[in-house]
Amino acid sequence: MAGGKLSPRQKMINLMYLVFIAMLAMNMSKQVLSAFGFMNEKLTTSNVTANDKNSATYASLATKATDQPDKFSDLNKDAQKVQALSLEFNSFIDKVKEDLTAKVEDKTNYETMDGTDQGNTYFFAGEKNSPNGQAFLDKVNNYRTKVVDALKNAQKKKEFEGIISSVKNRFDTSDQKTRDGVEQPWLRNRYEEFPLITTITNLSQIQADIKTTEAEMLSAMVQGQLESDVSMTNYTTILVPETAATLQGSNFKGKIVLGRYDASLKPTKVIINGKEITNIKDGGAVLDFPAGNVGENEIKGEFVFKEGDSLVRLPINSTYAVVAKPNGAVISADKMNVVYRGVQNPITISMPGVPDNAIKANAPGMRKSKGVGKYMISPGKGREVNIRVTGKLPTGESVTSNQKFRIKDIPAPMAAVRGSQWGTIKMPKSSLQKVRVGAILADFVFDLKINVSGFSIKVPGRPTVKVSGTRLNAAAIRALSKARPGDMVSIFDVKASISGNSGYYLKKVGPLNITITN
Repeated sequence: MAGGKLSPRQKMINLMYLVFIAMLAMNMSKQVLSAFGFMNEKLTTSNVTANDKNSATYASLATKATDQPDKFSDLNKDAQKVQALSLEFNSFIDKVKEDLTAKVEDKTNYETMDGTDQGNTYFFAGEKNSPNGQAFLDKVNNYRTKVVDALKNAQKKKEFEGIISSVKNRFDTSDQKTRDGVEQPWLRNRYEEFPLITTITNLSQIQADIKTTEAEMLSAMVQGQLESDVSMTNYTTILVPETAATLQGSNFKGKIVLGRYDASLKPTKVIINGKEITNIKDGGAVLDFPAGNVGENEIKGEFVFKEGDSLVRLPINSTYAVVAKPNGAVISADKMNVVYRGVQNPITISMPGVPDNAIKANAPGMRKSKGVGKYMISPGKGREVNIRVTGKLPTGESVTSNQKFRIKDIPAPMAAVRGSQWGTIKMPKSSLQKVRVGAILADFVFDLKINVSGFSIKVPGRPTVKVSGTRLNAAAIRALSKARPGDMVSIFDVKASISGNSGYYLKKVGPLNITITN
């Protein structure tokens, strides 16, 4: 207010301003207290959900460790160490929250939880930490140190490097700088002279950090193992003979595997043609028995695996040919046991004992390409395509063979950003405004380029905006500016086509859901 002599009227106006400002401050304080209370409710609910998810993953990992110890036993032991530390620390924080709110009659009336005495007397004793405060500080430091040590000594160290850094940051208790740039102990910086409800919310956030640490560790364990499992170096055909054909009177030699070449995946039992196979090598049952008569011979049996308390039986039903002389073509799909509509599928065709220039192959949409035995086929309508192969033997005889392949459509693409992020992701608004929306065929065997000409975007509480092109337009950016952290923004109804083959109608593109982070 201005200095000097003031009239009685001006003094009254100034007094009214002071009262009005004080009333605003009181009302804002209540709103802030309620906001912290509502935030604590959300954190508590989220922690329960995260705990349930983590518990289910821990249980699944323990079951896998029992069923497949070579693959999951060490991972399970590492996970149990962090689980025990997390349970102990989480229970300790629950006790701290109970002690702080012991005298609060209505724990949902957040506006009454504005006092600072509870936190001050619980954590501090004069200029020093109270026994309770020191115990709390020691617990935070102990959890950080022991979790970092457990992850450093874990089996899959590389997967945990980023998590170790996050744990150190989340549970950092080093001195903090105030707004004035003064160094202050972490405990006083976070808990001295704070309203009770903010302290409770702060403790709930630490519990959320514990759940996040567990979830990241479990995700790294499972994801690392899955990447190892699905590596293409682990895959082979189901029936692998040592030679392309077996002569009459010889023993058939080969190996049967479960599609994936995995030495750690050991069956409980393998039965082939009524006999148990005990020679298991690199995850496959090694076969060595008389080949049988000329012609097609069956291999029937089952792989038996233990999964939890039950047995899983996977049937084996295959055939092999015994020949006295070349009498059939060998046909294999270079990509899969199917051909896809809308793309050029590479096919390799050969016939034992017959040169490539003496082989003729015919099928709708098939043509010869460069290389010995190489063909390309682009199937049309229908569910199957029949490839007819005729070879001329050195004796002058002709041998004809037919093979049917299933025809499949290209699977539905997924809306994506940054070339590889699809499904449900997290992203700041500032980044989403700039990204280019595309579409990908996740895990598809062919590398196809997908062109996008438009899409729709939906922000919670705002009308759907249609966009032409691949980047957000002005209307979409305005709608996005209204999104709040935690909102789920959906990109859907993506208009897409195959580059160079706009005549093929792709299936409906799957949506992309983005959780706004800030």
